[in-house]
Amino acid sequence: MTNEVKIIFANDLLIADNEAYRQFIAQQKTEHCTVLIEDAQYVVVKEIEKQNLEKVRTVAGNIARDVKAQKIAKASIEADRLGSAFSNLSQDEVVTAFVEGWELGAYEFVIYKSNAESYKTNLEVNGDVEAAVEAGEIRAAATAFSRDLMNEVPNVLNPQTFPEMLSSHFEGTNVAVEIFDFEKLGQLEMNGLLTVGRGSKYPPAFVELHYEGDASKPLVALVGKGVTFDTGGISLKSGRDLSDMRFDMGGAAAVAGAMSLLAASKAKANVVALIPIAENIPDSKSVLPGEVIRYKNGLTVQVGNTDAEGRLILADALIRAGELNATYIVDIATLTGAIVNALGTEIGGVFGDEELSGIMKKVGDDNGDFVWPMPLIEAYDASLASDYADMNNISSLSTAGSITAALFLRRFVPEQAKWLHVDMAGMMDKQKTAGYYQKAATGYGARLLADFTTQVSK
Repeated sequence: MTNEVKIIFANDLLIADNEAYRQFIAQQKTEHCTVLIEDAQYVVVKEIEKQNLEKVRTVAGNIARDVKAQKIAKASIEADRLGSAFSNLSQDEVVTAFVEGWELGAYEFVIYKSNAESYKTNLEVNGDVEAAVEAGEIRAAATAFSRDLMNEVPNVLNPQTFPEMLSSHFEGTNVAVEIFDFEKLGQLEMNGLLTVGRGSKYPPAFVELHYEGDASKPLVALVGKGVTFDTGGISLKSGRDLSDMRFDMGGAAAVAGAMSLLAASKAKANVVALIPIAENIPDSKSVLPGEVIRYKNGLTVQVGNTDAEGRLILADALIRAGELNATYIVDIATLTGAIVNALGTEIGGVFGDEELSGIMKKVGDDNGDFVWPMPLIEAYDASLASDYADMNNISSLSTAGSITAALFLRRFVPEQAKWLHVDMAGMMDKQKTAGYYQKAATGYGARLLADFTTQVSK
């Protein structure tokens, strides 16, 4: 028996013509199972009732992880059989989704486990579907890049090293990288970023990634929050284990992954990613509650709580997007716990332009980065009032935290731009392994932003 498996479906004649196999497969509680037929190993997928591309990715991810655990060297599947199993969908889209789910299901981040050895079962898709296979591999690689960034530990990924990692990743690609150091931040008057980063031994930084797949297209600015670790600052967080606060740069990872996907796909788009990077740490030099920040656009903000730091650095990036004359601006951040209370951990929230919110929801429904349109309640805007500045960085309300955070950001959006804000706080990681997700960072947002950018650039 060779060290490989073939992936087939329950309606395959090998199964359909054998009563014993049919009964055995029907009794299995999982969506797929392994059977031996004449010394050959097969993975048999049961009939799929709910057919969508997310289901394709989920099935592929589960199989990839199972055969990987068995140290199977190779798995193969026929493209036409795969297409027939999901007959309500385009075969090319199904193949792309299957490859994407396979690669991401096999993903692991084990570089700090001394006894762990990374292993992956190679997938072979037979048929004239090379382009669809390549698309799936590209999409998975971009999402895996986002996952790697998020999973990395804070003594390795910080405001000093993060820009270098981005520069190294995009070296040799058609993405231009520009890094603004501490001195340049002062010249650009990025005072929110400078204030939040004051307490860290690593000076804050700002990274711009430029991709011109078609310079004639309207400029899309993707803004990602890059707080590499968030202790809350002087308004210190409490909790038994704050390790997951390294995920607070999930927005930055999302826009970096999106740029990677757009560039590798040779997308006809004109995009800039804007990534403010800081570490929010308590120190004798840290920003104190009550301080007032004066932004480049003239607005002043009282810092009511130093743990609402994300919006303070995003404000600088939104101002920068206006300076670059972006037509569309999408910011994404692990911004509020309130969005988790509202939507849970299976979907993000999107605020802003209603038409664009609808487009983004459709994009997320198709690619698996689910998002739900959320309201901007004008009556809540007054809750951001400050006695000492133009506004406070926190609301006086005890509710609607995700909405008031979005209303804060809206004040820094340039008038000429169409804007969306994605709060991905509930989507930054998974608490258990299932489908094509591990119990770790998700890489959420990379596909969402890339596909949305492609859509609005048509």
